[in-house]
Amino acid sequence: MWWQIAVVVLCVLLTHFVKKILQRRFPIDESNSPEDVYAARSFSRILFPAIFWFLLFIGKQILLKWQHVYLLSLLIPIFGSLALIRFGIYLSRRIFAKSVDVTGAHLWMEKTFSSGVWIIAIMYYTDVLTDVIDFLDTNTLAIGRSKLSILEILQGLISVVITVLLALWASAALDKRLMKMGSIHSSLRTVLSRLGRSLLILFAVLISLSLVGIDLTVLSVFSGALGVGLGLGLQKIASNYVSGFIILLDRSLSIDDLITVDKYSGKVSQINTRYTVLKGLDGVESVIPNEMLVSSPVQNLSLTDRSVWMSTDVSVAYNTDIEALLPQLVSATKTVERVSTKSEPSANLISFGASGLDLRIGFWINDPENGKMGVLSQVNRAIWKVLQEQKIEVPYPQSEVRILNAAELVSVSASKSNADPAI
Repeated sequence: MWWQIAVVVLCVLLTHFVKKILQRRFPIDESNSPEDVYAARSFSRILFPAIFWFLLFIGKQILLKWQHVYLLSLLIPIFGSLALIRFGIYLSRRIFAKSVDVTGAHLWMEKTFSSGVWIIAIMYYTDVLTDVIDFLDTNTLAIGRSKLSILEILQGLISVVITVLLALWASAALDKRLMKMGSIHSSLRTVLSRLGRSLLILFAVLISLSLVGIDLTVLSVFSGALGVGLGLGLQKIASNYVSGFIILLDRSLSIDDLITVDKYSGKVSQINTRYTVLKGLDGVESVIPNEMLVSSPVQNLSLTDRSVWMSTDVSVAYNTDIEALLPQLVSATKTVERVSTKSEPSANLISFGASGLDLRIGFWINDPENGKMGVLSQVNRAIWKVLQEQKIEVPYPQSEVRILNAAELVSVSASKSNADPAI
């Protein structure tokens, strides 16, 4: 027993030493996002039980040659279960949690997983786990012409879940690494991330089925049925998925682009494999199928240049000095903060209206994603201030009514009033 206690103490010291080395070699960068910092701290909580379990296992194998190792055999499943629980919680937070604050359902799933691991550990210590495994192995279910035991089905499900979770973990790490590569276009980064995620999940499922012992050739029938289904009833869905990859590859759309398709306008906030999300300037989000973006005309206000031209019209009286007024309107437009300074504003006489001279003031803005109504209002206010300072009249429509043959109308009215006293 003293030798086992000495091994445990030595493993604790070595675990702290190795943990300190790893933490110094891979420090937590506090400048990252709160989600990344939280994930790094969650992963550091796995180090102690995982390293301690590994060292205990090695110490057990060495000490087993000379004496019994009952204490080590007792500690290894405990710290193995603890490492498994912490790793499972880390995976769930890394894959499914969108922020540091997790939902109640997520916490309930993590508590259920932790309770399940501890229950299996208790069953192992009480030697009940062997009886449960034998029971599951002896009971079979008929699936077609073959029979599978409940244990084989559970093993298959567990292997699929584990490999898929590991694939999702790897895809999340790949996605974060790709999004930090500024040298690659955002659309190419997105399509590489989606493609890598799909391939990793596919390989995970195939590997898990192979580990269980399922012949992968039986999937050929399923793939044929899937092809027929795609050709008949799922062609729209397949078209949207293919269109999503086309959009990402040809770089016709990118995140934060301002587009107009059909009756929908807004900023591209998400490009998924099946749909694209447009967030309008009023905050309303529209889900657009990718097929519509490929087959319909799309106005992209920021494909090569984010500058947008705007204009406002105003009428002035015919006695206005146009040559002196137009430069003043241009200067007033320049004072607005959001008006672009790279492209000069313009003021032009466009027509001779019925009530006055019609002027048009045009200008460019570089941030259309912030809306057009605000900058248009500021330009109009600046123009109105100039007109008031120069005391220039802004005409409004007026109508002149003339009565022809007024004397005849008066005589007719007088004759009617004499004939009819009631008038």
